[in-house]
This record gives sequence, structure tokens and C-alpha cells, in this order.
Amino acid sequence: MKAPFAAPITPPEQAGVALAEQGQAVLDPAGFAALVGAPLTAFDAMRSSWDELAPDTYLRDGGHYRRRRHSCFVVRGGEVEPVPHRPHWQPIEYNALHGGLERWFEPITAGVVAREAWQKMLLAMGRLASSLRGDQPWYVEAHQFRIDTTDGIGRPTPEGAHRDGVDLVAVLLVGREGIKGGETRVFDADGPTGVRFTLQEPWSCLLLDDARVIHESTPIQPLEAYGHRDTLVLTLRAGGFQSFNA
Repeated sequence: MKAPFAAPITPPEQAGVALAEQGQAVLDPAGFAALVGAPLTAFDAMRSSWDELAPDTYLRDGGHYRRRRHSCFVVRGGEVEPVPHRPHWQPIEYNALHGGLERWFEPITAGVVAREAWQKMLLAMGRLASSLRGDQPWYVEAHQFRIDTTDGIGRPTPEGAHRDGVDLVAVLLVGREGIKGGETRVFDADGPTGVRFTLQEPWSCLLLDDARVIHESTPIQPLEAYGHRDTLVLTLRAGGFQSFNA
């Protein structure tokens, strides 16, 4: 099997600089823990919640390979404020496949969002977003994903290479089991420059300035009968959540 491309690692103290200069940064697990200020064991304690995700019933490609949960928060003044459960919505210009739909998913469980490490993670991402755009409230959407090989292959980004219509995106690899593929690709939105790599270690973290880059992950295939890839995706947006009524 061809060895996957290794991710270019950024020291956590340089994450803001890398985002400002390159539009993207990758933290290894130790770097992610340092950025957040919480031990990796605290995040490992959340991993079993990925076994409790409900099927995504909105897939327009007819697939059955995605499970997810979704919750929203506001990071404001050094505090994390949960908001009433709401749908995930994107305009068509950012998601040609699923844009324009109000998609209601089961919320992330209270046992996860109440953890100190979860709170510290959202606060750290808020600080990072403020370093890019200035200090202000950040409207955060959190998505737990499991992509599996029930259909033979699983598509982490069925919409293809895309932007999310936010300010900052964080993609955390939670785990890979029994799969090949799932290569991450990041390209300048206005030019030919790009990088490709495969996140392998749990709690590796890809950070993206969504205004400057587009991104995608290639399909996964099973090494034997079945496999899956778990991720946590956080998006931070200034001014409010994306909404059909906005």
C-alpha cells in the first residue's frame, strides 16, 4: 500500500501566524492539547460518544455512510454559551449538494458538552478566530461525524472541495479504524497552491481560514470488511449563525 502523505506540522504557538500567512495550519495531538490547555486523556474520554451517533438522513447521493450529531454555541467574553437546539443550514453557494436545506440532527450529548476540556477547546478556538478577525462574539457549530464503509466507500465531503461560509474551521481527527483513504486536500481559494496529507493520529487538528482556502477529504475504503473515520468539525463565524431567515 502506498504510504500516505504526512501532514506539515505547525507548533501551537505559531498557529495564528500560520493561519494569517498561509490560511491553514496543522497541529499534532500534543500541539492541539497545548493550544487548548487540556490533556489528551480528557478528549479520549469523549471518544465513546462517537459510537452513539444517529444516521444522517439528508444525504442526497443516496448513501448510508454518515452518522452525526450537531450543537451550537456562542463564545463571548471568555464564556461559552449554549444556544437552543437549531438546524444546520448552508447556502447553495457553499454547499451545492445540501445547501438550502434546514437539516436537523440530534444534539451532542450533555455529558460531552459539559466537560471542562470541551469548554476549553471552544474558548481556544474563539481566541484563535479573534486573532484573525478581531475580538468579538463567535458563533460556533460543532459536528460529530462518523463516516463508514457500509456502502463500500464512505465520503467525508460528498459536496466536494468547498468553503463553509464561516471564518475559522477546525477539523479534528478522532480516530481511523480499518480504512484506507481519507486524504485531506487544502487549496488556495484564488490560486493553484495546495497541500495534501492524511491525518493519522487521534486529535490531530487541521485549522483553516475559510475565506482564503477550500478543502476536501477523499473517500475512504475498508481494508477488510468494514471501517470508519471519526472527526469533530468546529466552525466559527462572526455576526451570527448561517440561517435561511438571516
